[in-house]
Amino acid sequence: MPPRRLLAAALAVAAITAGTTAAVAAPPSPVTTVNPISSSFADTFADPSIIQGRDGYWYAYATSDPLVANGPFGLMHMARTKDLSSWEYLGTVFSDATKPAWAAPGSFFWAPDIRYFGGRYVMYFTVTDTLANPGSDNAIGVATAPTPSGPWTSTDAPVVAPKPDGNGGYFGTIDPALLTAADGKRYLYSGGFYGGISVTELSPDGLHSVGTPTQVTVGDRYEGSYAVFRDGWYYLMGSTSNCCAGPTTGYTVFAGRSRSPRGPFLDATGASMNESRVGGTTVITQNGNKWIGPGHHALITDAAGQDHIVYHAIDRGMPWLTDPFGINRRPMLIDDIDWIDGWPRARAGAGPSDTPQPAPVTGSGAGINSVDPAGGLWGATRRAGDSLGGPTAAISGAAATRQAAPGGSVRVEADVRLGDSFTTVLGGSVVATVSSSKITVVAGGRSASAVLPADFDRAQWNKLSVQVLGNTVTVRVNDAGLGDLYAEAQLVVPGLKLRSAPVRWLGSAEVDNLTVRAVANPVRRLAAVPEVGKLLSADEFDSALGAQWSWVRQDDKAVVADGKLSWPLENADMVGSGNNAGLLFHETPAGDSWIAETKLHLDLGEGDVRNYQQAGMIAYLNDDDFARLGDVSIWKTRQTEFGRELVARASDGATSYGGAAIGRQAPTLWMRLAYHRNAAGEHVYRAATSTDGTNWTWGASWVLPPAATPKLGLYAHGDFTGATPPPVATFDYLRFYAVK
Repeated sequence: MPPRRLLAAALAVAAITAGTTAAVAAPPSPVTTVNPISSSFADTFADPSIIQGRDGYWYAYATSDPLVANGPFGLMHMARTKDLSSWEYLGTVFSDATKPAWAAPGSFFWAPDIRYFGGRYVMYFTVTDTLANPGSDNAIGVATAPTPSGPWTSTDAPVVAPKPDGNGGYFGTIDPALLTAADGKRYLYSGGFYGGISVTELSPDGLHSVGTPTQVTVGDRYEGSYAVFRDGWYYLMGSTSNCCAGPTTGYTVFAGRSRSPRGPFLDATGASMNESRVGGTTVITQNGNKWIGPGHHALITDAAGQDHIVYHAIDRGMPWLTDPFGINRRPMLIDDIDWIDGWPRARAGAGPSDTPQPAPVTGSGAGINSVDPAGGLWGATRRAGDSLGGPTAAISGAAATRQAAPGGSVRVEADVRLGDSFTTVLGGSVVATVSSSKITVVAGGRSASAVLPADFDRAQWNKLSVQVLGNTVTVRVNDAGLGDLYAEAQLVVPGLKLRSAPVRWLGSAEVDNLTVRAVANPVRRLAAVPEVGKLLSADEFDSALGAQWSWVRQDDKAVVADGKLSWPLENADMVGSGNNAGLLFHETPAGDSWIAETKLHLDLGEGDVRNYQQAGMIAYLNDDDFARLGDVSIWKTRQTEFGRELVARASDGATSYGGAAIGRQAPTLWMRLAYHRNAAGEHVYRAATSTDGTNWTWGASWVLPPAATPKLGLYAHGDFTGATPPPVATFDYLRFYAVK
């Protein structure tokens, strides 16, 4: 139908709404969330995945750790909530009688990924050991259920089989995440540090792998994948470093994007996630409060169009479920995701929250009960629905909300079973139609459309969202609102001003879980980061080291000449019981805040194994309590790592080491450590790196105890390759700035 005729037909529905009121019900008292959101039923709820069922509940799933200290291992856990704040534990996904028959005895089940398509719930998960190669492999399983709480039925074979590494072992086939893409195909991402993440096309029912996998990330960097589609881009996110190092866990989530679900995935600087100098744009990292190691996440979108990241993290004050070096205590957290300059950032880059936050918007405005929507509509018929979704609203011909939707920016979303054509009208001027073959949106004399996959199943429940945000209209049809899509049409209408009016529909559909909400006000600027002020002190290495310098284990091979400090990498280290590396310290400025900066040249090559050549800056209390920011070779990758070591078990002095990745590595690298003391008197250091000295990537923070003031200095070690001569780290300067 031509755009003008389509708009005229849509406006004709006003005839059925005589007497419709523009009154909008007063909003309920705001609900807040406080991390961890799983504390009411679990001490640990790791690797969370989440979906909204048609009953309006959000269902979360977690890996098979015990929920509480000294509790039993469960075969993956389930919980649900209406408001993302108050939770109810539902039990385990599997029992010993229902777990996959092909799993080896004693196998664990990790990292569930929950989806809905084809009229059923589908869960992908890691099986840590299979009967095919007992004790040595892992694979991806899949199970289906009629409801989000089960019962779950596993298939009789893995959906992604164990992958031999060619040396008698197996690559890490772990951490699955599904994406339904605009080509109508389903793609499963899986893999980890050993072997990297690959994407595999699945059969239409999602139960079998087809075709050849494509590797999309380099090994030794990412696991815990999650993929979404937004504004024409496919985003792949993954967690780096270590999930489970107790009080030194540095898990961090990074992202890349591509026009194809098969990649290549590039970060904001254009660096690939699948190269030695590995790329990635920070999504969430620890910020110096009590939470460390945020990662292995999922994304959801609330009724107001605000995205949220659901993830696990570790309270640095309570890192273990029981004893040190046992099970890590990893509860479930939630925070906003803000899309800034095309990239997802947790709380605009501020990282995990530890104070009350506004909860995700759930339920509907405009006088609608989202789980029994017919009562809030003119022209709709109430149907009994089914045991999962409850009462639904059947629309055949024309219908409208009894109350007006907000003006300006508004989002209408519902689970729908579509007839041949279904049209949504917002503000009397924005018309979105799902026809037999495509989506069309018309507004302001303009139109846009997107083709639905040829095998799109209209008879099944799908998710339909129509959103006006400022002058941009976005219409999407997808499986379950988890960032996937069958089709999306987007239209920019200059000067668009949506008026408050009832939402109207034409055509035929069965509707459930209907929400009408004002769109959340988007955050468009990154959170503030440390900025350098006036120069407080510096050494430009234009003369011999002065009295402001001091050594721990002096290395006479470090020399100052030609305006640089040149330091061949020592065959030494600071981790564990090594403690034999030289460290060069400079006096720090007085006061409770400053920024230290250095410029480092270190050629680590690319693509070969040079474990663990590195150099950089270090904040140091003693050999077992420090944080070091390094330009480092990790197997075949080259990364920047902000590592932390501390004593994790006082009884025998056993130490724990972990690290957080920062920005991209380069042969010439600028580094900063921003220092301040927090209210508890602890020493907080936040790391940043730059490949040009101008554009900085600010990353993780580590906190050192308050008892004494740490030293700040330089290091160059980790050459265990026997290279002759060893690589040389060259420092141009060490400067200290005031914080602006």
